[in-house]
Amino acid sequence: MANPTTRQTSGSQTGSDVKQWAQEAGAQLADKARDTASSVAGQARDAASSVARTAGNVASAIGERADDATSSVGSGIKSLAGTLRENAPHGGMMGSAASSVADALETSGRYLQEHGLGDIGSDFVNLIRRNPIPAVLVGIGIGYLFARATRS
Repeated sequence: MANPTTRQTSGSQTGSDVKQWAQEAGAQLADKARDTASSVAGQARDAASSVARTAGNVASAIGERADDATSSVGSGIKSLAGTLRENAPHGGMMGSAASSVADALETSGRYLQEHGLGDIGSDFVNLIRRNPIPAVLVGIGIGYLFARATRS
């Protein structure tokens, strides 16, 4: 018959081998999971960076188009000022009023041509900061007119 201690040693040796194999397999699996997670995180980081770059480029292009449109509007306003000067009477009260309006239009047109939307926004904010009470009153008036216009 077989020796019982040999079987026991062989059985415990097999159990130990299985345990060691399972530990090694678990360690390898954990390493692969870490590597995969790191790779996925890197790809997500790269994708987010690419999306941010693309969004920045699109925003920049939109800003440039808006500035070009603002400049075109400024040019049109200046042209309107010239047309008003040519066709308006040159003397009397109507002539001086037309000249004042043409000067204001020309100044506004030049401002729009020379400054972008960012400058216009900054100037608007500064105007409100310097005159907060009139700004609030104008806002209330515009809100009232808007409410009346949409109530029908």
